[in-house]
Amino acid sequence: MIIVTTNDLPGHRVTKVIGEVSGLTVRTRHVGAQIGAAFKAIGGGELKGMTLQLQQSREEAMTRMIENATSLGANAVLAMRFDSNELQGTYQEILAYGTAVVVEQIS
Repeated sequence: MIIVTTNDLPGHRVTKVIGEVSGLTVRTRHVGAQIGAAFKAIGGGELKGMTLQLQQSREEAMTRMIENATSLGANAVLAMRFDSNELQGTYQEILAYGTAVVVEQIS
């Protein structure tokens, strides 16, 4: 599966537009990470536990988007984006989305 953030794919021709696909995950923040973040806020610096959790959430959302696109017969996703929201100050929603297409390489 080819995933790009651009609207086209150089060297390829879109032969079919399938439509929007997405993958969603909602996670709660780990209590330990929140306590560590509170202490880190005093001195500043990267919140490594929260960074790792966010990266894992993005990967999970992207995997779900790819599964969605594959199930519809796509071999590529164009204009892929991430969106995120905080829910009730405790939960983090991560959405990966894009346009599922079938592409063929231009010879």
